[in-house]
Formats: sequence, structure tokens, C-alpha cells
Amino acid sequence: MAVAPILSWEALSLHQGSGWLFSELDLHIGPKDRLALIGRNGAGKTTLLRLIAAQIEADKGKRSIQPGTKIVMLEQDPFFSGYDTLMDFALSGKDAPPRHEVEAIAGQLGIDMSRTADSASGGERRRAALARALASEPDLLLLDEPTNHLDLAAIDWLESWLSRYNGAFVAISHDRTFLTRLTRATLWLDRGSLRRKEIGFGGYEAWEDQVYAEEARAAERLDARLKLEAHWLERGVTARRKRNQGRLEKLWEMRAQRAAMLSPQGTAKMQLVADDVKTKAVIVADKVTKRFGERTIIKDFTLRIQRGDRIGLVGANGSGKTTLLRMLTGELAPDEGTVTLAKTLSGVMVDQQRSLLSPEKRVRDILAEGGDWVDVRGVRKHVQGYLKDFLFDPGLVDARVGTLSGGEQSRLLLAREFARFSNLLVLDEPTNDLDLETLDLLQEVIADYDGTVLIVSHDRDFLDRTVTVTLGLDGSGKVDIVAGGYADWEKQRSSSKPKATKTPVPAAGGVGGGPRAETPSPRKAKLSYKDQRDYELLPARIDELLAQIARDEAVLSDATLYTRDPAKFAALTKAIDAARAEKDAAEERWLELAELVEA
Repeated sequence: MAVAPILSWEALSLHQGSGWLFSELDLHIGPKDRLALIGRNGAGKTTLLRLIAAQIEADKGKRSIQPGTKIVMLEQDPFFSGYDTLMDFALSGKDAPPRHEVEAIAGQLGIDMSRTADSASGGERRRAALARALASEPDLLLLDEPTNHLDLAAIDWLESWLSRYNGAFVAISHDRTFLTRLTRATLWLDRGSLRRKEIGFGGYEAWEDQVYAEEARAAERLDARLKLEAHWLERGVTARRKRNQGRLEKLWEMRAQRAAMLSPQGTAKMQLVADDVKTKAVIVADKVTKRFGERTIIKDFTLRIQRGDRIGLVGANGSGKTTLLRMLTGELAPDEGTVTLAKTLSGVMVDQQRSLLSPEKRVRDILAEGGDWVDVRGVRKHVQGYLKDFLFDPGLVDARVGTLSGGEQSRLLLAREFARFSNLLVLDEPTNDLDLETLDLLQEVIADYDGTVLIVSHDRDFLDRTVTVTLGLDGSGKVDIVAGGYADWEKQRSSSKPKATKTPVPAAGGVGGGPRAETPSPRKAKLSYKDQRDYELLPARIDELLAQIARDEAVLSDATLYTRDPAKFAALTKAIDAARAEKDAAEERWLELAELVEA
């Protein structure tokens, strides 16, 4: 028997500007739903959350809610003005949570709620807002970019809390890992309509490709304008994703090459594959140490960054990421050691400070100084064509910056900075406020960038798709240097814990105080016959499983299936779960074998 929803919207419609932002949307949220809300920047995701929370009124539609249902919304940018301390903010309002509950969650998040609100950092404000929202014990939790400004430890804590949470939640997030781990169904807000599918975010991209392919086929029977729009849509999403597969393969090759260059732990400098590599070095850090008072932030750090490297910096807030970044770019001098920058180095820093964009300026003012042409790293492009490259409607060229959504403003800032000539790109939390399609675009632009890239980010999936080397900081002064992304760093951290019965050996990725590696596995260095067969055949099996999942989900997407044939609905659901489990196991097995092959 179907469970009654705790909240419903029927025929929801909202007029905004010169047209309808939503029209005739139907939305039902169950008491245990874990929903990912997906859509482009400007599609109205945050507005929809506010309508669910009854913070704003719809122009049409009927809202129904079960009596006693408590809804709490975590705003993307909570309003702290007028509050003396973070605790004053957390305890404000008629539905303020109990103080002891706020204090308990704040303690787990590591936030001092007595801190003055005006002087609190973005991360501290985000933690305070989380403490307020979670301590309220809501039946329905609305999360608007909950991982923004959080470090990795806080994100892990939030994921753990939500996995135990008994209520329902709807989450808007650019963090693919967060959504994949937690969601069980997806709401897709697209061009004024809302689709729902009973799959978590992990199956969203296959569903999206399927919908766009069906629309492209339907467009062939319509007029030329619609066909062109569908073609642009397909090219901008599905085709981009296919191209990015090739870029990912190139990234893996670069990681393998970089791993070969990393010297054993404890040596002073990296060993180079060939002498001519020295000419490619753009930043060389040699035995760098930095202290603040009695605390050592960076200790004996050595790294040679080459032209074309994509370096990711990860670690908890306060672990020294910004300090290390400033030293690598020459902004801050080390206390000991040296940092040498190539004389030809020309850097651009993108730090997502939207305050640099005047709300009264037009889009063309930001990109082309009011003209029609923009110089994109020496190549002249029409401003409207360049806007399309960054997924903007060319008609927005004369729109005021203040009318753009927060994500659109971030995308505009990226477009402006990427147009400037540089051979060093510094990205400080570049994924904040970006939608998933823009993240795909950003990964593509970074992959095609000719220079060197330094990225500070807590977005695990973004790092895994982007960087060739990860610098992991734990706050003790030690910096792990790992060829690969966030997952590779996590794997090395978990495997490098000292074991009483084994003697640690030098790690291939550790330089200048890198972590100890686990004792080599007793597995054979040479693949067995079964291993070799699995390595060769598993990719095809994974493709078969993905196709099977897509076919079954297409049948399951029929909204009337459950009422017509509940047995078939149950069988398909069970088959999809089994196929996903087999796919995950096959991918894990193949990755293990791939590591053996590389070794």
C-alpha cells in the first residue's frame, strides 16, 4: 500500500519576469523520501524549495501538508545581520530549536557558537546554520547547497547524520559524491517542468541522456527551430559527456606518468624521468616550512610542479591549504626553504567572489567592456557566441548582472577569467553555486587548458575528475603528495596507518614528509589466468549492466505501472537493485586489476 505524502503541490505555477518560471507542476514528498533536486542555474531550484517551505506564495496551485509536519530549510546564504553571536542566530524565530540540542550538534561540528556573527567565516556560518536546522528535528529538511564552505570532515559528518535521519529531505547540491551516497529518488527541474524518477542521483545522468535522446527524436517531426534547440541541448550535455570520457582517459594517463616521477619518501627532491623535464618546471618548492607562532603549518615540503600539472589541495579548514597555495603562487614567503617560480608565469585567480561583479552592469560589460567582441586568450570571439560556450542564452548579453541567479553569476565570473591570457590558473572553491552541467563544462575547460592549474576544493568528485596530483594536508605540517585525485588520497591515507606487525616501506607518492605506505600486498605481481580474463571481459559486462539498468528504468518510469501491474513494478525494482550491485562489484574488481596491471 502506498504511503501518503506529507506534502503535496498540485498544478503549482509561478510567474516571474515576463513569463512562467513553473507551470502546472505536481510534486509529492513522502515521509522517508531522500530527493535530489537537479536543474540548471536559473531553473528555479531554490525558488521551488521556498515554495515547499511556504516562504513565498505561488501564483496558482494547491499546497497540502499533513498536520503537524515540521519543515526546516537550510538556506544557501543564511541572513546573519542583526545577530550578535552565532548562537543568537541559531535560537532566533518562533520555531527556534532547544539550546541544548544546538549545543550538542555544534559540538560535533566543532563550531564555537559564542563567536560574533559579523566576524565568523563562511564555514563557521554554514556550521551554525546546520546546527540550527538539524537541532530543530524537522519532518522535512530542505537543503540548499549544504556542503558549501564545509571541509571534508564536516561533509563526512553531515553525510553520516543524514544517513541516520528518520525524516525526508530534498537536497540541491553540486557535490556529486554527496548526492550519490544519500539520495534515493531524483526531481529534475527542466525548462519549467518537473520530472521525478525513483532512482538516486547515481542513475540521473543515464536518465537525462535517455530523455534528451527521446526529445531529439521527437524534434525531428517538428519545425526547424525546435530541432536546432534540441540539437544544441544534446550537444551541450550528452555529447559533452562522451567527449569527457576521452578526457578522463587522458587524465588517467597523466596520473600514471606523474606517479612515475614521484620519488620515494624521505628524499629531498623528485626524481625526473628525463633531464628535459626540468625545463617544464613552473613552480619548484624545496624543503619549505611555514609557521604561525608555535604552530608549524607546513613542514619540509618539496614539490616540482610542471607545465600542464593539475594540482588539487585538500584538507580540513585550518589545515594550511590557503597558506600552501599562497606560497606556491609567490604571494607568501616561507620561513625556511625556497619557492621558485618560472619567470614567464602569468597567473589568473578565480575565487568565486561575486562581489566583484557590479549588479548594475550588463553581461556584455563584464565580458567585452560593453562591446560585441571578447578576446579569449588571444582569439577574438563574438560575445554572444562566447556566452553559448558557457551555457548562457545569447539573449542575456544585455541583462543586468543583478538579475542573474547566484550560480549564473559564478558562471559569468568563470567566463570572464577564462578569457584572460594566462599559463597558471588558480581556482579557490570553484564549484560553489555551480549546477552539474556547468561543472561538466568547467572540467572540460580545465582539461583543455594549456597551462598549470592549482585547485583548492572540498568537492571530491570534481577533484577525481580533474587533478593529476593531490596535496593532502592534515594540519600537522605534513603534506601527502599523491598521483591522482581525492579517492587516491583517501586510499593512501587508509592504507598508510601504521601496523604493529609490519614494517612500513617508502611510499611512491610521498615527498618531503609524505605518509607511510602499507607493506606490499602478498598478491602475485603477475596476473593469474582468471585475473587476466576478468580484466579483459569486465568492461563489456559493465556496459551490458548499464544498458540493462537503463532499459528497466525506462519501463519503471511509467507513472501508471505500479497501479496496473504492482508485481512487475516490484520485479523491475529488484532487478535494477541487483544489476546496480553487480555493476558496482564489477567496477571495483576491474579497478583493483587495473592497479595490478599498472604496477
